[in-house]
Amino acid sequence: MTTTASGTVSFSRMQDGTTEDYKLLRRYEEEAERELPERLLAAVDALEDSLGGLKVTRREHSLQSATRALQDGRSEEYAVAALLHDIGDVLAPHTHGEMVGAVLKPFISEEICWIVQHHGIFQMYHYAHLAGGDRNARDRYAGHRYFDACAEFCEKYDENCFDPEFESLPLEHFAPMVRRVMSEPRYLDR
Repeated sequence: MTTTASGTVSFSRMQDGTTEDYKLLRRYEEEAERELPERLLAAVDALEDSLGGLKVTRREHSLQSATRALQDGRSEEYAVAALLHDIGDVLAPHTHGEMVGAVLKPFISEEICWIVQHHGIFQMYHYAHLAGGDRNARDRYAGHRYFDACAEFCEKYDENCFDPEFESLPLEHFAPMVRRVMSEPRYLDR
């Protein structure tokens, strides 16, 4: 079995593939990996037309989060995570933090990844009691080494980022940071 001239593999079942087939697939995977930062920027941009009801769009919320993180002197990894933390809202409304954390895991520190993965439950502290929920649901993580960091993220870079008067940096300002952070998986070994 050989790879077809059209640039597709020769198999219908993975176990029937050849070395050439898997070399071809690896070239496609490498291209997709290089394009990841652009897809992530497009996902932030797409938040412009996502969930309604707020005074700002989810896109603007993300820009406010990242802008505030930069203004506070946070690292590029942190600012990128702040920018991307809600891109999973539409596809995984109940587990968007875990979804985005999985995307970010190879590229950002363990602490920042944990913050993104758990920010949804920590964010509830600021509103759940007003919506019939448990604002202290985050307490199940009491004593975790990143508990305070996640609580701080939600207080400084999430719950307060719905302000129509806030002047956010444009998405283009963050694009080079996203490209730098998301182009090299530095944390694959964890």
